[in-house]
Amino acid sequence: MANSSEPANNNQPSLIDESIDITASSGKNFWIDKGFTWLVYAFAALTVTVLFWMSWIIFEKALPAINKFGLGFLWNQQWDTGNFVFGALPYIYGTLVSSAIAMLFAVPVGIAVALVTSENFIPASARTTIAFIVELIAAVPSVIIGLWGVYVFIPSFVPLQTWLSNIFGWIPLFNTPSPAGFNMLTAGIILAIMILPTMAAISREVLLVVPKELRSGSMALGSTRWETIFRVILPAGFSGIVGAAMLALGRALGETMAVTMVIGNSAQVSLSLLDPAYSIPSVLANEFAEAQDPLHVGALTYLGLILFVVTLVVNICALVVVQFVGGKTK
Repeated sequence: MANSSEPANNNQPSLIDESIDITASSGKNFWIDKGFTWLVYAFAALTVTVLFWMSWIIFEKALPAINKFGLGFLWNQQWDTGNFVFGALPYIYGTLVSSAIAMLFAVPVGIAVALVTSENFIPASARTTIAFIVELIAAVPSVIIGLWGVYVFIPSFVPLQTWLSNIFGWIPLFNTPSPAGFNMLTAGIILAIMILPTMAAISREVLLVVPKELRSGSMALGSTRWETIFRVILPAGFSGIVGAAMLALGRALGETMAVTMVIGNSAQVSLSLLDPAYSIPSVLANEFAEAQDPLHVGALTYLGLILFVVTLVVNICALVVVQFVGGKTK
């Protein structure tokens, strides 16, 4: 029996090469990793550079209108290309209100679609089919949706708008006699259809990654299916749903062709949703090609700059909300 107190046999070969410096930073793999890191930094810097470059070009082209009209351009309602008097308020109003209407319809419907296609209310094959059909709407070109709106949606929607005007005409939101169908409400609903795939698909992915332990734990404590959904699942995925809503809002703010075809293209500020309106992308699409005078081009570019700033502010607010909610849930 070997004596454990005897010294170890020094003649045994060492299994560790003591000449290797594990802290060395000059090997081949190190330089590959470092090169990849710098490549990622370079692409990130390129993205930021392109963003600032775009901003500077738009600002430079808008300088004639900025110098002439200043911030008064934001609340001036007159747009007279003959006398070179321009104001952005009707277009800002049309863009924001039509996008708000779209979000009002798309957010609850998108969350409902996400719940139906992520929970086991219906068979898996039906869930997959519904999710595929909803996401397929995103592949339809906006001009096709605009044509569908003109030839199908508006003729079938005018009777409802007329009924709203006759019954609720005392409310400023519907105070338009004999609506023609080409108006703010129609544009908002068409926008809702276009942004629904974004809202539904991202919300569905968010709900699918909510841990199953939260569902089973909640129901094991006696919660019903709907209590689990509204008190556990939706709060757990709230930050992701907010991110989906902000992406959908960004799509709604910048949509051009479909809105141009159904909004009515009338530069006015009206409380009635049944009145024709105008949006920033629509006026850019309609007038930019014919604009010749530098002041006219500058005013249109000023509108583009305003839309860019609004979209940027919306995304910054979304990031702040997501970080705030994410911090509270930790």
